[in-house]
Amino acid sequence: MPGKVVIVTGAFGVLGRAVVRGFAEAGAKVGAIDLAAEPPEGYAALIGEGMAVGGCDLTDAADAKAAIDRIAQHFGAVDALINVAGGFVWETVGDGSLATWDRLYAMNVKTCVNASKAALPHLTAARGRIVNIGAGGALNAAAGMGAYAASKSGVHRLTEALAQELKGSVQVNAVLPSIIDTPTNRADMPKANFAAWVQPDELAGVIRYLATAPEAAAITGALIPVSGRV
Repeated sequence: MPGKVVIVTGAFGVLGRAVVRGFAEAGAKVGAIDLAAEPPEGYAALIGEGMAVGGCDLTDAADAKAAIDRIAQHFGAVDALINVAGGFVWETVGDGSLATWDRLYAMNVKTCVNASKAALPHLTAARGRIVNIGAGGALNAAAGMGAYAASKSGVHRLTEALAQELKGSVQVNAVLPSIIDTPTNRADMPKANFAAWVQPDELAGVIRYLATAPEAAAITGALIPVSGRV
């Protein structure tokens, strides 16, 4: 992995930090993109020789292109794009707002589309790879999960369509975690069995494999469950 250039969106969050740390420790040069203006404390040590770009609204195509082109110019190439940026809302249809559906579509699908489209010229030149974050919960939506599941289903379909479109030049896959062990999820579900959940570092390891391993060169268009012990 030394010398590889990997862009991670949503890079300042819990999963994003785990992904960035894993790639940086393996020797990759990481371009970290996030909506937050500034990275959290200690991020410089985490990212090493990488580059952090804060204040980027990936729901805006021009913003996404500017950030990715800036990283590509800085490092001279892009070998992989990891689309972590996204969001979650639990809300029933009856008691919820239709605006939630638009919001989650923008957060989960548009960010992924915009970042992927912006990175395509660089990834095609490098015969690179894209890894998206789908959701196991989008395969069979539970009550209150309609808007979230619909948006993540959009990520699944984007993954499949883009893999077919780019077959032979860029690999495109998605990981489908169950529940990721984050402080927010623990606060929302305090009585759950946290030990059964997917650890961020575990998911980051699967992402690294798909993004860089020579053994994964024949995998594209795959939706890979990462269910932990749920």
